[in-house]
Amino acid sequence: MTAYSFLTPFTFKNGVTLSNRIVMAPMTNSASFFDGSVTDDEIAYYAARNTVGLQITAVANVDATGKGFEGELSVAEDRFIPGLTKLASAMKANGAKAILQIFSAGRMTNSTILRGLEPVSASAIPAENPHAQTPHALTEPEVTALIAAFGDATRRAISAGFDGVEIHGANTYLLQQFFSPHSNRRTDQWGGSVEARMQLGLAVIKSVLAAKAQYGDDQFIVGYRISPEEPETPGIRLDDTLKFVDVLAEQPLDYLHVSTRSFDQLPFREATDVTTPINAQIKAVLNDRLPLIVVGGIQSPADVQNALAAGADLTALGRELIYDPQWVPKIIANQADTINYTLDLNNLDELVIPRGFAYILQTVFKGMIDFKD
Repeated sequence: MTAYSFLTPFTFKNGVTLSNRIVMAPMTNSASFFDGSVTDDEIAYYAARNTVGLQITAVANVDATGKGFEGELSVAEDRFIPGLTKLASAMKANGAKAILQIFSAGRMTNSTILRGLEPVSASAIPAENPHAQTPHALTEPEVTALIAAFGDATRRAISAGFDGVEIHGANTYLLQQFFSPHSNRRTDQWGGSVEARMQLGLAVIKSVLAAKAQYGDDQFIVGYRISPEEPETPGIRLDDTLKFVDVLAEQPLDYLHVSTRSFDQLPFREATDVTTPINAQIKAVLNDRLPLIVVGGIQSPADVQNALAAGADLTALGRELIYDPQWVPKIIANQADTINYTLDLNNLDELVIPRGFAYILQTVFKGMIDFKD
């Protein structure tokens, strides 16, 4: 077997050790029931991919207005704990650590998906797409309730047996909306300066850590995910993100997960002469205070090695683990030449891909998926 460094264990500062440095990226699969309950198809899908070091679920909403799409996982009520317990158990069956990604969609939803409820955000500013609904600006009591909802979601994740949670502050959802000067036009403590726009994310971290202290233990993992830039004007720019990263690095978190299309992506809102990739700039600011998970364009063993060589501590695979659930076992067995790099729609049962998810891949995500001819 080729000696790949990503097959070596990784230990967080809290003492938790991963069997390898491969992470299953959080990916929308629309496999839950209409109400957010876990399905058997969903459990089987994650169980088939539990040979990675760390598995992160698709987003799970923490409150009634948090649902962003149909078939989305929920952790908003105690009634979901039994199903989540089965999911966590399946994810951990081969030694992977199971992480529940928790979020609220904010303005990236609509009243139809919310069954008549109004979308919410930092301010009453719709997203820049022709079908976007203008959200309701959260009041101070509603912000307080939202923060508490993340803590309650963490309690449920602990009760269900998850090894940790990832706070989803990326991909245009509510926590990012509070950080963004496009969606956040507030003049209170939650908006204005970049420091003020950080405050909701920091308050959510505090709420999650309080739940961890009360219901969990030191080995419960808490991560945070960010998107470093956004195209809107005004919008998040890398300079603001680096300031936020510096603050996040001082929090008692276990990792930072950066969401980009390519792990070596250059800033797209900076001057054209910038040659230092985003993740390299973030890594420099972290200065080893937090482990860095990178994602984007990572498919082959060589890609993983390159990402680690560039400074990543852990590398997340997304589409590649859809194409081939046995990616890690094949590497261990010295069968890298048999890895699938396209999706074979004639082989959905062997790939353990729910039929509904397969439809989503062929429609909503069609341009992002490589299909086998």
